[in-house]
Amino acid sequence: MKSFEEYVQDAERTHGHLCAGQILGVRMAMLGLTRLGITDPIKERKRLVTFVEIDRCATDAVAVVTGCRLGKRALKFRDWGKVAATFVDVSKGTGIRLVAREASKDLALECFPEIPDKNQRQMAAYRQLADAELFDEMWVEVNLPPEEFPGYRSEKVFCDQCGEGINFKREIVREGRRLCRACAGESYYTPIPQQSSVPLGRRD
Repeated sequence: MKSFEEYVQDAERTHGHLCAGQILGVRMAMLGLTRLGITDPIKERKRLVTFVEIDRCATDAVAVVTGCRLGKRALKFRDWGKVAATFVDVSKGTGIRLVAREASKDLALECFPEIPDKNQRQMAAYRQLADAELFDEMWVEVNLPPEEFPGYRSEKVFCDQCGEGINFKREIVREGRRLCRACAGESYYTPIPQQSSVPLGRRD
């Protein structure tokens, strides 16, 4: 692995700015890899799948350190609203789940009360607090079906209602019909009836 400071610099470049969440994410990912015994996440990329549970700053840092990417199917997002990540050794089916401790925010205040800015105070503290002060740890078993692995190939099916293609066995079978998740009632969008187009910049 790179050094902590090298990963922090990489995370800042990727994320666009440096914040407490970035520091926390780097610490979390480095600890996760250490617990799994992965010393080079790039060379051992086929061994690792990472689940993240929040779409915030820490997640970008986790992706930078682990090398796991959504487009490579090695980064899995579960929208649980928790500053947590599970680092899975796919060769064993076991992983380490790390959750940021809420108490670490209070510890940051205690460590650097002289720093007025909350983000700067947390960044300073997150650099030096012990792993046990920052994270709760839990060893877990993660059962990944074949369709969850990077490089998986499967037959594409088509939704019987909208006709759109569905990959990686994400269809839902209901009363004998294969449906995409949107048509099965899980849609995050609502179609808008088509209206006559107006050229950009025109005002009537």
